[in-house]
Amino acid sequence: MMKQDWKKHDSEVKPGMFIEGKWHKKKYLIKKKLGAGAIGSVYLCDVNGRPAALKISDNSTSMTVEVNVLKSLEKVQGTRLGPYLLDVDDWVSPLGAKYSFYVMEYLKGEPLGTFIQQQGKEWLGVFMLQLLEDLNKLHQSGWVFGDLKTENLMVIQTPPRLRWVDVGGTTQIGRAIKEYTEFYDRGYWGMGTRRAEPSYDLFAFVMVFLHVYYPKRFEKGANPEATLMRKLNEVKALTPYRHVLKKALMGKYTSSADMKRELIQLLQRVQQHKQTQTRSQSRKKMNSGKPVAIEIGGLTFLAVGYYLLSLLL
Repeated sequence: MMKQDWKKHDSEVKPGMFIEGKWHKKKYLIKKKLGAGAIGSVYLCDVNGRPAALKISDNSTSMTVEVNVLKSLEKVQGTRLGPYLLDVDDWVSPLGAKYSFYVMEYLKGEPLGTFIQQQGKEWLGVFMLQLLEDLNKLHQSGWVFGDLKTENLMVIQTPPRLRWVDVGGTTQIGRAIKEYTEFYDRGYWGMGTRRAEPSYDLFAFVMVFLHVYYPKRFEKGANPEATLMRKLNEVKALTPYRHVLKKALMGKYTSSADMKRELIQLLQRVQQHKQTQTRSQSRKKMNSGKPVAIEIGGLTFLAVGYYLLSLLL
């Protein structure tokens, strides 16, 4: 049924055509298709010379829920959790089919995995703290992300910031998760229920960063829990965060704030350890008469520094 809906959208919406809202009469020039999900398809469009993202579906009920989620996120003060909502309307196609659509801010950036590969593992801590901060605000407002995955995240530049590009799976806390992707779903791994609660998102949080290093994903095997722990242990770049990530996989955190707090404490300990090692090495080099190279815990300094900066943006 889902594939049939996609084909229906593809046959009706083509690059170069205009979509005009039935009620607001605003016109949107379709540029290209950006992707498709369980609810509908998303297109890059042009409105008054500026790019925007237009999501369209024949499922008006689900679209109304998504719009309400976006409106709820906009009410969260001091942050940008999801794309800005620009317009909500209906469209009647030339063939007479009725669709619902909404237009939102177009976030241009690059995938998380691509950014980490190009800029280095030092950014892992930065994005972990940013994402935990945003998840905490979402959870405090009564929602969970639900379908948290790398495809729904984008790194926006100047300065680098992890943003959400699709909040279609967002679910009110206490209800059943309405949309999920197996690899990121703790129910699929036998590690918990599909009840909407912060710990559900925190499991998916770990899978997001595992996916950075396993872009082709991996099978759960006969013992899913053992598979996850082994795969996590095999990623050297995640070693500094391993303790916290394992606890999240096991559902040990009841809130994203607790996980964020422990992650910051862990990073601070790593920095202190590195600084102690650096001072020890420096003293040895000074005693030997060799040039001294001063280092700091770069990974931690960058992560905590950018995290604090992001709170001001």
